[in-house]
Amino acid sequence: MQQLRRPLGARKPIGYDRGLVDAYEPNVSTWLPADVAHGLLSEGGMPGHRPAGTYARDVLEQLLIDLSWYSSRLEGNTMSMLDTERLFRGGASGGDPEALMLLNHKRAIEFMVANVPVEGLHARMVRNIHALLMDGFLPNPRSLGAIRSTMVRITGTVYLPTQAPQLLQEMLQQILDKAAEVNNPVEASFFLWVSLAYLQPFEDGNKRVSRLAANIPLMVFNCAPLSFLDVDQDDYAQAMLAYYELRDLAPAADLFAWTYRRSCAKYALVLRQTPVGNPLRAKFGPKLIEAVQAVVHYRRPLANTLETLALPPHEREQFEPLLRSELEGLHEFNAARFDLSTRSVDDWIAAGRPL
Repeated sequence: MQQLRRPLGARKPIGYDRGLVDAYEPNVSTWLPADVAHGLLSEGGMPGHRPAGTYARDVLEQLLIDLSWYSSRLEGNTMSMLDTERLFRGGASGGDPEALMLLNHKRAIEFMVANVPVEGLHARMVRNIHALLMDGFLPNPRSLGAIRSTMVRITGTVYLPTQAPQLLQEMLQQILDKAAEVNNPVEASFFLWVSLAYLQPFEDGNKRVSRLAANIPLMVFNCAPLSFLDVDQDDYAQAMLAYYELRDLAPAADLFAWTYRRSCAKYALVLRQTPVGNPLRAKFGPKLIEAVQAVVHYRRPLANTLETLALPPHEREQFEPLLRSELEGLHEFNAARFDLSTRSVDDWIAAGRPL
């Protein structure tokens, strides 16, 4: 790390090395020490066999605050966590770029929780995450989610990412394909986090994308999310620079393991403090989300919604009371569970909660 303390002018420029990803063999190569990856999986795994995405959904309210705030703080955002909580309850940025950054994180995380369990890891998912995170920050809206065709410079480093769009496209796909094959979601998470930040496939916002995308394997395998709790901005930068310039994974691996252990401990506590869920909610989870969206956002009558779902009679007897109960308890502050905007819920409530 001593080399990274030298002035930029004394460090030799270095470019993208595709061989690092090319040489990675899923379930053979390990970028995290194998014992560390297995230990973290034991700490972060959710007990029992639950549908993909259950862990993230069960801790969603805390996750939205944590990941949005800590990721934004690593970008230099100065809004306090308390103000972030107030912002998320209100839902409007008022033209403040710091507020917009946080709200964009919230939208991207909600999108992931709703879609990752169904769609998994693929380029469309990552590109949509970029579009949500950077909405309102890029001069050209066509750059949202698009593989860049412009040069990027990273402040404070002599690393020069590749500028070839075709190579960016190829390497992004290879990174995602290989991560999807990895059996240990913690190893896959680390591989994604480092590889996406190193590739820099988008015009801006690449580190933000890498932090959220690192959660995709964890969601799929029902592990504790990764929120980068308490990570210092300088420590984060040094870990990235060590890989960019020296191809040294050790600082990033140490930082990842340290902060993921904190996430595992925090969200395990959140789960323990959460009342035991309704088993019917677990059974009907996706259909419940679909039905609530139909009634609240699309204003379809409840009876028509139930008919559209075409549940067998015995399941409808279980499902209808559950749906009515969820609709009765729906407010703007818990709308994220159903991938609804606070405005949609506010409008529905103001209309008298029509069924």
